[in-house]
Amino acid sequence: MILRIVLVLGLGLMAACTGKPALQDEKLSERQLNLEEFFDGQVLAYGQFQDVFGTVRRRFDVEINGTWDGQTLTLVEDFVYEDGSTEQRVWTLLKTGEDTWRGTAPGVIGEAAGEEQGDTFNWKYEIDLPVPDGTLRVTFDDWMWLLSEDRLLNRAYMKRAGIDIGDVIITFEKQ
Repeated sequence: MILRIVLVLGLGLMAACTGKPALQDEKLSERQLNLEEFFDGQVLAYGQFQDVFGTVRRRFDVEINGTWDGQTLTLVEDFVYEDGSTEQRVWTLLKTGEDTWRGTAPGVIGEAAGEEQGDTFNWKYEIDLPVPDGTLRVTFDDWMWLLSEDRLLNRAYMKRAGIDIGDVIITFEKQ
């Protein structure tokens, strides 16, 4: 039993020490990500969640309908999971500065906060995430990189009670 506890604590410590992106990281392109332009209209996305051990636990497709009114970006996200279950999440994002955003969606605790810099966007929030047997309160450290004018890569690092539990990888394709 003690060996298991030591192993779990050791793995948790190693996971906490892994590198994460930063807005100050060197940019690999001259592209400029503007969320309001990329997500205005129809976007398709494909993703999966994998745990800290690398095991893929869930896959999904998402159809996103975005509307931009000059200050607010509304994203209606319709998820279809590989097991056939569905979910809809509606994000309301408010542009608060040239490169800053705040947002809300059902289940989000307080407000999400984000910042664009070059081809990169970082978005952080806490959410009660629907899972097959209820909800799970997690925090997201969500990173997006504009790969081309119609393709965006997303990697979201997830924690529960301050401990890494896995990540979500999504590709977005503007239609």
